[in-house]
Amino acid sequence: MSLPSLPFPAPAALLLGALLAGCAGSSPPVQLFHLPSASPVAAAAAASRGTWLLMLPVQVPEYLDREAFVLPQGAAGLVSQGGHRWAESLRDAVPRVLRQDLTTLLGEGRLWSSPAPPGVAATHQLRIELLALEAEPDRRGVRLQARWTLADASGAQPPKAASAAFVVPSSGSDIDSLVVAHRLALWRLAERIAAMP
Repeated sequence: MSLPSLPFPAPAALLLGALLAGCAGSSPPVQLFHLPSASPVAAAAAASRGTWLLMLPVQVPEYLDREAFVLPQGAAGLVSQGGHRWAESLRDAVPRVLRQDLTTLLGEGRLWSSPAPPGVAATHQLRIELLALEAEPDRRGVRLQARWTLADASGAQPPKAASAAFVVPSSGSDIDSLVVAHRLALWRLAERIAAMP
């Protein structure tokens, strides 16, 4: 019994099948998001209060130190958004953004990152710990929780400790709107830190 003949040679049929299978299984490209350095709000620099040294690293929770963008799910779950990723680790992005915002708020040359360059004599040491930076369960805002200390670099005065917890509303529930809210939340944190007496 003979097999029916194919309308075109068998190798061509196999190649066509492989191409069609590849097209059907291709996934959309991964979207990358980043936290821009530019401050989201115009602000005038505060009156000079010495020179601050931002002690690195800024502490960031382990669950935030990943490429994938995560959203809350249920009472305590997080779900990874596989097609949406941070272009830069938040462990690197958060201190970069806070440095920029605090420089804007304190004035140029008033904030340095540790270790201080030669010739810079800091009057205060700033330590920041980020406890949460995540979308709200309804995806209509971003919650930030942080604590920080501002210490007299000479040790003559006890350090001042403070904390903050707040939600920044998002203009939408899409990832892009949530990233913008993340950025604004960090700006609001910098405002509170810079306003310390």
